[in-house]
Amino acid sequence: MRIGVGVVAGENQVTFVLTDGAVHLLDGDTDDLVDGDDIAKFRASLRQLGVPFHVDASALPRDADWNVDQHPVIPVSREEIAGLMRQARSFIVF
Repeated sequence: MRIGVGVVAGENQVTFVLTDGAVHLLDGDTDDLVDGDDIAKFRASLRQLGVPFHVDASALPRDADWNVDQHPVIPVSREEIAGLMRQARSFIVF
């Protein structure tokens, strides 16, 4: 996420896609994740820039503490994720 914030700051179009366990980057408590204490800061920067998260619809958590900051989320299917990747000039996958 930190790398993506840097790319966005360089005035590049960036699409964030969260699948599987990556959806937990929007959890209310991210302290157990790598760089967990910085994740809220990165999310706030992206929200301020108007960058939504495209989230695999089949991986959307039902937890009450998920996306408590109300970050813009666009549910997408696996097929739509493949389409986003086909349209991209380049991409980074973690």
